[in-house]
Amino acid sequence: MSFTPAQARSMVRKAVKRVPEGEEIRHLNIMPMMDMMTILLVAFIAQISQSTDVVASAVSLPESAAIEKMPESATALIITTTAIIGDGEPLVAVKNGDIDASDRDGGTQGVGIPKLTKFLAAYRQAEEGKLRATGKPVNKTPELFIIADKSIPFGLLYSVLASAREKEAGYKRFRFIVEEFSPVRP
Repeated sequence: MSFTPAQARSMVRKAVKRVPEGEEIRHLNIMPMMDMMTILLVAFIAQISQSTDVVASAVSLPESAAIEKMPESATALIITTTAIIGDGEPLVAVKNGDIDASDRDGGTQGVGIPKLTKFLAAYRQAEEGKLRATGKPVNKTPELFIIADKSIPFGLLYSVLASAREKEAGYKRFRFIVEEFSPVRP
């Protein structure tokens, strides 16, 4: 059987009239949806807390070396919010948690701080010379004692460590003290 377009439209209109109209939606009840979201939120929080327990228990923390005495040949370096200080003298200026690109080996992309490496190498050699002159033993593993402000960003600390580990400076072991330095007021 074939229908003309006019007959087809007529049949569609009749079918639409036979289907009752639905109720008009005047408001949206979101309470069931809020209940469902609350249940999902609690389930996700419970899942995350269980997964962090597993991760935290898998980490073994290093032992503290705080009971060891500080060797005489250890060098102290202070990192404040304004400068890196060695032997009481400012070596490199710090501004906004970083040093100037001109003080870095390789500019802004560089990691090493040549001034710091040279200072540490000279200081270590001088201290080891003093120990040898007095007949005291020289530590085979040079240590650097770093005292840093707690607001120092990791990038700056990494640059200091990289500079100290350079072959010229030769530091292999590090000890840290983190403090918050209050500004000196005149």
